[in-house]
Amino acid sequence: MFGRKELSVLVLRDADDIATALRSALADAGEAERPGLQAALAIAEEAAAVPERELRGRWVREQRASVGYTGPDDESVRAVKALRDAQPGLSLLAAVQLTRDAVRE
Repeated sequence: MFGRKELSVLVLRDADDIATALRSALADAGEAERPGLQAALAIAEEAAAVPERELRGRWVREQRASVGYTGPDDESVRAVKALRDAQPGLSLLAAVQLTRDAVRE
């Protein structure tokens, strides 16, 4: 029997852990290290605030670009096909949903 492929794209985000590590390093830092650590902490905190939908949309566009897709950021058959060409393991359902998320983002 044929199995169904489910939507199985997981957004991994390490920015929270990185920000925690930077705060810890900042607490023990000398004066010379503090400006660089403060700048790095600000970047990590900004990255942690990006919504998952935006991350998925960015990923979809990067994947389509990796196979040379230069068409519009829409829900067309060509856009979905480009995503599936880049990620052959994606089901049609998953590719359509991810493409829709990318358009809405």
